[in-house]
Amino acid sequence: MKFTSQEEYGLRILLRIAYSNSTNGMTIPEISQLEGLSQANTAKILRILRMGGFIDSARGQSGGYKLTRLPEMIRISDVLEKLGGKLFETSFCSDFTGQETICTNSINCSIRSVWRAVQTSVDSILEKLSLRELMTDETSASILVGQISKTENSGKQNGFPAF
Repeated sequence: MKFTSQEEYGLRILLRIAYSNSTNGMTIPEISQLEGLSQANTAKILRILRMGGFIDSARGQSGGYKLTRLPEMIRISDVLEKLGGKLFETSFCSDFTGQETICTNSINCSIRSVWRAVQTSVDSILEKLSLRELMTDETSASILVGQISKTENSGKQNGFPAF
């Protein structure tokens, strides 16, 4: 299980725009250079972020990309969902059935319960984080995520969410 480079760079691009002091926003060449990405890849990710409602763009000489709302109003869970979707979608079982027309384990699947628990745990942390919380150093972010994780695990039995 992995997060994609699109999700990683999408978050980095949003952080870059959030940190920007420019009243005009940031251009594709600026973002591309600062993040070490091709302009084509940067443009592709910016389009997804714009379509997701996280950024807006202005054309022209003084144009660029800006956040559509304050960093504390942008949930990391929402951003990652737009950039790549969830780790486990409920449609997973019907989409990946193998050679049969329906999954041979669709009635009784112990693996599905693991994927649901993993997704629930990931969601519970990401829903509590905003772009504002990521606008800090790694140590501070690690402490915050650790606190959120401890809070989440205190209401679970054996480390798994109670269903």
